[in-house]
Amino acid sequence: MGLTIMMNQLIEFSINHWEMVAVFLAILATLLFVESKGGAQGLTPSAATNLMNNEDAVVVDIRPEKEFNTGHITGAMNIPATKMQDNLKRLEKHKDTPIIIVCKSGITSGASAKDLKKAGFSKIYKLQGGIVEWQSSNLPLVKG
Repeated sequence: MGLTIMMNQLIEFSINHWEMVAVFLAILATLLFVESKGGAQGLTPSAATNLMNNEDAVVVDIRPEKEFNTGHITGAMNIPATKMQDNLKRLEKHKDTPIIIVCKSGITSGASAKDLKKAGFSKIYKLQGGIVEWQSSNLPLVKG
């Protein structure tokens, strides 16, 4: 009975505020389109670990150096997002190797991933939830 009432309220709201619903759907469609177009696939921490262990994936941490030094994934390269374009040569030898982009919370890694895809890197992934999710999964970090 509770679900029926909620559905009726949702339908009533949608009818009374159709403009808001239309704007919401347009924004949702745009967001889905932008995220699916040329974006990197997101990986859970466990999937990232599997990729690192089984396919020698390269981890690129795009956080600022100071943040990187407080704790990062073992073997990660630090290339801050603001310096990605200047450091593409450092990654050139990994062009056909899986690359996992890591940021603090998984929000900013998408832009760097798109930059690498545009530069011709073929296997780009981003860590969902970033280093925060890695830590909450009780996975190890290295300092310094």
